[in-house]
Amino acid sequence: MTTATAQPLTSLVLHNSETRRKEVFVPRVSGEIGLYVCGMTVYDYCHIGHARVMVSFDYMVRFLRAQGWRVKYVRNITDIDDKIIARANENNESIQSLTTRFIDAMNEDADRLGCARPDQSPLATEYIDEMQGMISTLIKKDHAYAVEGGDVYYAVNSFPRYGRLSGRAQEDLQAGARVDVDSDKKNPADFVLWKAAKPHEPSWQSPWGIGRPGWHIECSAMSTCNLGNHFDIHGGGGDLLFPHHENEIAQSEGATGETYVNTWLHVGFVNVDGEKMSKSLGNFFTIRDVMRQFAPEVIRYFIVGSHYRSPLNFSDSALKDAKQALSRFYQTLKATKELHVTEIKLHETYEKVIGNTLERFNAAMNDDFNTPEALAVLFELTREINRVLRLETIEERTQALPLTQHLRDLAGILGLLNSNPVDFLQGEADAGQGLTSEQIEQQIEARQVAKAARDFAKADQIRKELLDAGVVLEDGKGGTTWRRGE
Repeated sequence: MTTATAQPLTSLVLHNSETRRKEVFVPRVSGEIGLYVCGMTVYDYCHIGHARVMVSFDYMVRFLRAQGWRVKYVRNITDIDDKIIARANENNESIQSLTTRFIDAMNEDADRLGCARPDQSPLATEYIDEMQGMISTLIKKDHAYAVEGGDVYYAVNSFPRYGRLSGRAQEDLQAGARVDVDSDKKNPADFVLWKAAKPHEPSWQSPWGIGRPGWHIECSAMSTCNLGNHFDIHGGGGDLLFPHHENEIAQSEGATGETYVNTWLHVGFVNVDGEKMSKSLGNFFTIRDVMRQFAPEVIRYFIVGSHYRSPLNFSDSALKDAKQALSRFYQTLKATKELHVTEIKLHETYEKVIGNTLERFNAAMNDDFNTPEALAVLFELTREINRVLRLETIEERTQALPLTQHLRDLAGILGLLNSNPVDFLQGEADAGQGLTSEQIEQQIEARQVAKAARDFAKADQIRKELLDAGVVLEDGKGGTTWRRGE
């Protein structure tokens, strides 16, 4: 069968946040991509915004590899930070205990969302020496300065290109996130590279005294150590564009004298019912919160269904729509699974359907990972499969099987349709409400007894009661099957 590697590697077009336009992607090394993504600060469970970043870069990497690219995917973990220290103190537990627990939780959530692990997941605390080396280089090159007390700051005015990623003029810049405005700074926009230790905080020896790294320097050290001074793609959430990624550029290029990153990719914000997600607004949801109500694949589909750069509005109704869409796919997969054929000769007509679908799917994904368009192609293929399933002869209907395998292959690149169709369609009721599978089977058995006794009124009543409870019965030659309603 035709595979998803049919498109030439040079066809990839990406929207570069730095230039604010789409550009034909040109790798530094032919056929290879170095990708660094800013990961999580592990002091709490991951939220739905984290899920969007995880899933988005997962399907990007899946697609690129399916196209034949050799991708090295690095996503860091921040395991030392003000919030981590504060939470450990609140919990009266060690920082290592806290971070290990939430790293495990993060990986568990990502696994359930169908995300493959990155090739490397460096921890910030493993790169303290490299961070100190980069800071020393920046001081020597007059890009940074130490102050009395042991803090070290980056001198923003020393880097004329500062602001090019965010498009902010230097004179308009304010002190960045996680940075206290300090009278020791030469410029309010200068940001901290090394923090002098406070009592009872984790700390390391350094040329400037005992302390710990600032947040921004972590990613400059981890990315360049794992991918080189100059690499292909840097990604992360849209909230990191300024100041974090702006500061990474200044640090990295100031230290190495080389271009840091060729292409910047930023994932759009997640809003909740039209408002920015926030604990203070009471609309903050962890991935685990949402998984209690919706299957992980439904959450993944919800994320895949929107272009990664677009704002994503999170709501129960949007997730229910995602579940409905997935259910339509799985109903088709279930129908084709009931065709028991061992040998199929693919008709030329359907070879063309497969080829055309593949070309259009790849074209959509090569256009800055246009997943809504890619899904539209899969829905069109599904409609064709359903049409074939309605044809008169079994020989004609069996042509649906290779089409279905093609559907699974392409959907698999997006991390979708990997479940057993019956298992998905009969999944336990959302939020633990409604009938269990066992209760439904008991009702179906009671209906069969009623039909056998020719009590059709009772049989119809049972069907209606099940439908009212969100369960759809489907009578066929092989008996009665059921699925959760949409």
